[in-house]
Amino acid sequence: MVDPVPEASLEAMFSNETAIMQLPVRLAGPEAVAFKENCHQMLQGNTVPKKLIFDFSQTTFIDSSGIGALVSNHKTTRGKDVEMVLRDVRPQVMAVLEMTALDKVLKIEAQEGISRVATNRAEKQLPTTHPSVQSSVKRMLDVVGAIVGLGITAVALVPIAIAIKLNSPGPILFGQTRLGWMGKRFTIWKFRSMYIDAEERLKELLAQNQQSDGKTFKMENDPRITPVGKILRKTSLDELPQFWNVLKGEMSLVGTRPPTPNEVDIYEVPEWQRLDVKPGMTGEWQVNGRSSIKNFEDIIKLDLRYQKNWSLVYDLKLIIKTILVVLRKDSGAV
Repeated sequence: MVDPVPEASLEAMFSNETAIMQLPVRLAGPEAVAFKENCHQMLQGNTVPKKLIFDFSQTTFIDSSGIGALVSNHKTTRGKDVEMVLRDVRPQVMAVLEMTALDKVLKIEAQEGISRVATNRAEKQLPTTHPSVQSSVKRMLDVVGAIVGLGITAVALVPIAIAIKLNSPGPILFGQTRLGWMGKRFTIWKFRSMYIDAEERLKELLAQNQQSDGKTFKMENDPRITPVGKILRKTSLDELPQFWNVLKGEMSLVGTRPPTPNEVDIYEVPEWQRLDVKPGMTGEWQVNGRSSIKNFEDIIKLDLRYQKNWSLVYDLKLIIKTILVVLRKDSGAV
């Protein structure tokens, strides 16, 4: 994937040992890339400020790329022992920072002489980063699908739970932190398909990762998967509990693949764009051979293709294709 060329130039003004950078109205796409690149270049120069202020007084829109740039700049400033401050953050941006819990991580202050005033509900609305985010019909489809799916899960629960328990000790369900829309953290639920020490054993297996870029982990014949787990993954039955995530609104029936925090930690700013939509139980990656996709750039391309082609009809087509893929003998995750 080729990174887009930044179209905006954000220059910092220096005053003593403090640098102030005025951010644009929209912190998205090329502006987010320029924001990250300019900050990193400034901190690698001969004169590094002790304090770096990002002025958000004009910014009323931020997408996942903008959040990615903020996270990247926070890591860089922390590594350089530079104090990073967000000044005069508008309600539209503050709503995103609160949703992603970044308001508890980043230092935020009001501009001197300007007090925080009450804002109306419209100003506090979260941004529409993609049409699917605000689609009430898509949400209704998710709710109906989740209710039906949870009914199927209830029927399958007893035999699956017995098989898991008889095969290996440990809980029936496995919860893992993933990043959803705009980078908001949530716990994804699955029927446990691995041994209980799988997370600890991962460090020992990293050298055998078939993903050369290291941004995701993929390994054929993963020894951490239990015999029953292989069947659950082959039939995608392990993913049934995710209907609960869909009902709660953390996921959608159709969307992009939900990444782990470790994956996102090494994302470049443009790669955050895949978080502009809700993650899905299925999507382009599911119906295009998820087990055979070993290149991270291919995953990104599939996620962005979904965003570009999205429509309610397209979602229905992907759901139908997913059912057909699951019914094939060679389907499922490895």
